[in-house]
Amino acid sequence: MHIEPGIVNGAKLLLSYGTAAAAGGLTLKFAADSVRAGGVASLGARAALAAVATFGFFQVLPHYPVGVSEVHLILGSTLFLIFGAGPAAIGLAMGLLAQGLFFAPADLPQYGMNLTTLLIPLFGLHMLAKRLIAPGTAYVDLEYRQVLALSAAYQGGIVAWVAFWAVYGQGFGAETLASVGMFGAAYMTVVLLEPLVDLGVLAGAKALRGLKDSGLVTPRLYSAA
Repeated sequence: MHIEPGIVNGAKLLLSYGTAAAAGGLTLKFAADSVRAGGVASLGARAALAAVATFGFFQVLPHYPVGVSEVHLILGSTLFLIFGAGPAAIGLAMGLLAQGLFFAPADLPQYGMNLTTLLIPLFGLHMLAKRLIAPGTAYVDLEYRQVLALSAAYQGGIVAWVAFWAVYGQGFGAETLASVGMFGAAYMTVVLLEPLVDLGVLAGAKALRGLKDSGLVTPRLYSAA
């Protein structure tokens, strides 16, 4: 979902700084929630694990350019279910930054746009999870339909933000809209795969009950809220 260089230029980049700042503010809020629930050490450990995973998603797993952006297997709902919203947000931000600094410096001017595109759907996913998942349900007990809805919401949010940046930067031209459509269609393949990954990871977590009090996962993974 990297916004390609040249899609948004000049003064228009200022908007991405504002949206990224808003996403950063929300990240701090959710990080504070995580500290209250599990402590600073747990937040740091979960955020570090999420950052390593995010770096792997971007740099190691297959990715390919389609239309106005690139299709990556960004397992946002997986990070959320295992680590929680705050650590997942920090991990996404740090993993994306590390990938840009060390392997793709041409992406750094687009960092604000890419950060917004990753984090705002994550926070929307958090709100959806509160409505979709009953308070008495631990994440390891989720059903396929629930993880599918979470994945579709997150990936749909990414596609929506990529479309926004493309139209904001290039206008409603036929070529831009066609490129956005190509990207959106290709990205929906991630929605088909991510719920299966989520269920596999949750099944593994369910078998590893020793993680429950380790501080390495969100408390909600094993405990009903």
